[in-house]
Amino acid sequence: MNKPLGLWNALILLCVPILVLVAFTHYPLLQSVIGSFWNNATAIRPSRFVGLDNYQELLNDDRLARVLWNSALYALVTIPVTIALSISMALLVNSKLPGRAFMRLSFFLPTMLPMIAVANLWLFVYAPGIGLMAQIFSIFGLPSVNFLGDADTALGAMMVVAIWKEAGLFMIFYLAALQSVPANLKEAARLEGAGPIRVFFDVVLPLLTPTTVFVAVNALLNAFRMIDHVVVMTEGGPNNATALLLYYIYQVTFGFRDFAYGATLTVLLAGGLGILAVIQFKILDRRAHYQ
Repeated sequence: MNKPLGLWNALILLCVPILVLVAFTHYPLLQSVIGSFWNNATAIRPSRFVGLDNYQELLNDDRLARVLWNSALYALVTIPVTIALSISMALLVNSKLPGRAFMRLSFFLPTMLPMIAVANLWLFVYAPGIGLMAQIFSIFGLPSVNFLGDADTALGAMMVVAIWKEAGLFMIFYLAALQSVPANLKEAARLEGAGPIRVFFDVVLPLLTPTTVFVAVNALLNAFRMIDHVVVMTEGGPNNATALLLYYIYQVTFGFRDFAYGATLTVLLAGGLGILAVIQFKILDRRAHYQ
C-alpha cells in the first residue's frame, strides 16, 4: 500500500524542479531559437519570417568577432589558472599547517560575496592614483597604471577578478576529493621511493580527474556567463576590450532593442557551450580514474 504512495510522492517532488528547469531554461531557449528566424517588429510593421538572415548577419558582424576573441581568451586563461590555483589552495588547507581553519575561511570568503560587491571592491583596487595598486606602485617608485582604462590591460584585470572570485569555490570540491584519496596508495608510493611531487602527479592528480571534469565544465559555463563585473567595471570598454559574449547579448537585446539578433546570439552562445562541454567530457572523462 505504501509503495504507490511513495512513488507518487517521488513524482510530485520531481515535478517541481522539472517545471522550473523547463520554464526558465528550455522554454526560453526554444523561444530564442524560434525568434532567431524572425525580424524585429515595429509600431507599423509586424515581425516576419526571415529564415537564416540573422545568422548571416553573424558572419558580417565585426564587433562579434572581437567579442568572441575576448571570450575565448578569457576562458583559455581563467579556466586553467583557476583550476591550478584551486588545487594548490586545496593542498595547502589539507596539510597539517597551523591555522588551517582560518585559511579555509579566507580562501572561501570571495565566493560568498556577490559579484556586484566584488566588482566594486576591485574598482577601488584598480583606481588610478588612489587605488590599492597605485599605492603599492608608489612605494616602489612606479607610475600609476589605469588598468581598466587601457585596452592592453583591461581584459587581464577582469580575468584576475574572476579567478579571485571562483578559485575558493572550486577549492572546496578539490578539498573533498583530496580527503577521499586512499592513504595506503600514497604510502605505497612513498615506500617505493617516490617523493612528494612524484606522489602528487602519479597518484593524487589522476584520482582528482573526476573532480577536474566537473570543475572544468562549470568553469567553462561561468567564463561565458560572466556579465556582472563587466557592467559595473568597464561596460565592455575601452574600445570593446572587455566586451564578452553575454554582455554583448545583453547590450544588443536591451540596449539596442534588437530582440531578433539578440535571440540569434543567444542560440550561438548556448550551442557553443553545449559543444565545448561535450568535448570537455569526451577528453577529460577518458583520463578519469573512478573508484
